[in-house]
Amino acid sequence: MKNTIKQISLLFIFLFLMQSCSKSDNGISNDSPIINPDGFVPPATADVVMYEVNPVAFSTSKNLQGIINRLDNLKTLGINTIWIMPIYPIGSVNSFGSYYCVKDYTSVRSSLGTLDNLKTLVTEAHQRGIAVLLDWVANHTSWDNAWIYAHPEWYTHNSNGQIISPAGTSWNDVADLDYSNSSMRLAMIDAMKYWVINANIDGFRCDAADYVPFDFWVQANVALFAIPNKKLLLLAEGNRIDHFSAGFQMNFAWDFLNTEKNIFGTTQAYASSYFSTNTSEYSGVPSDKRKLRFTTNHDESNNATPISLYGGKNGALAASVVAIYLQGVPLFYSGQEVGVANTSTYNGTNTIDWTANNDMLNSYTTLLNFYNSSSTARTGTLNTFNDNNIVVFTKSTSNQTIAVLVNTRNTTLSYSVPSSLQGAWTNALTGGSISLSNTFSISPFQYLILKK
Repeated sequence: MKNTIKQISLLFIFLFLMQSCSKSDNGISNDSPIINPDGFVPPATADVVMYEVNPVAFSTSKNLQGIINRLDNLKTLGINTIWIMPIYPIGSVNSFGSYYCVKDYTSVRSSLGTLDNLKTLVTEAHQRGIAVLLDWVANHTSWDNAWIYAHPEWYTHNSNGQIISPAGTSWNDVADLDYSNSSMRLAMIDAMKYWVINANIDGFRCDAADYVPFDFWVQANVALFAIPNKKLLLLAEGNRIDHFSAGFQMNFAWDFLNTEKNIFGTTQAYASSYFSTNTSEYSGVPSDKRKLRFTTNHDESNNATPISLYGGKNGALAASVVAIYLQGVPLFYSGQEVGVANTSTYNGTNTIDWTANNDMLNSYTTLLNFYNSSSTARTGTLNTFNDNNIVVFTKSTSNQTIAVLVNTRNTTLSYSVPSSLQGAWTNALTGGSISLSNTFSISPFQYLILKK
């Protein structure tokens, strides 16, 4: 009964805000012109294969043109959605240069290029069937953002009347925004709509979404979805269950990341703990929503790359197979596909060596080629088989079954094959035939994707 009452309340909030957005001076009228000039429609949530772009590591030019120049490579890899880390000017007061220290919400950082460069990037991406998401930092601004001078009342203050950094964090380079201020909320929403309208982007990855109130995300996402002729993808960097009822289609699978670190790391947790984590993470998640699954991202690779976290190249690939195929939206981070091993690649002084580890690149491309070609791999019914060391699961639809086996250990193991998995299969990655009897020997960090 409580859940029913909550759902009805949320529906009334949604309808009220939709009406407000169509009438408000701060909203976009339903009579607005067509926003989406090229007719591009981003992929359905269940079909998204996402790639996080770190612009300063992505190319030697360290700008938007460098991203444009590698769009064909991302398309070949199997990517259909890119998330670009913050492109906005970075504050200088109390700053250490973080991209998440935003000085101006509606400008492109000059070192990256111009608005026209961004529009070109979006156009070129759309021509290749790739959606473009911008990283959005709603929780805080830099200390020299124009808002802090013009509207200090938009920020959180301590008992002495001083603006503060986000409480409970060490983020001293940024100032905390006060979401009890309705004018600030409308300015934030207008800034988000600016990029959809002026650059034709396809949505946002919303930074630190757990720190921002639920009712603001409802308000913002209703306003964004009200933009005519524009389908948007919205990703929350957080794991609150209410992100989905607020309008986000995806949020982060942090528990999954911790589980895979424990399985492949020194803890050597049971491989079957993947499944308990998967069940827990999806508890209460609507069927049309997804968790974002990854082995690394910019925060993780600033500390340790997959090569060191998962036991080398083969371990990194094995961990990725589970992240891709188990039950979520797969995410890749800049250079993961060519086995970047050094964290310094991402600090702005170096760039990714795209000629390294072609064997890994080919393996990732093959994995994603089958994943993108098979609706069973993306949305089939999941069935799991518990084992201490080997991840084994199937996904099934009316016309296909796939089986995934991943050795999470750096040693050869013997697996007792359940009777339901015994028999003839086709190797989905090579096309070869394989027969599973009652036992199967699996090499260190080996993985198999089978189909029938």
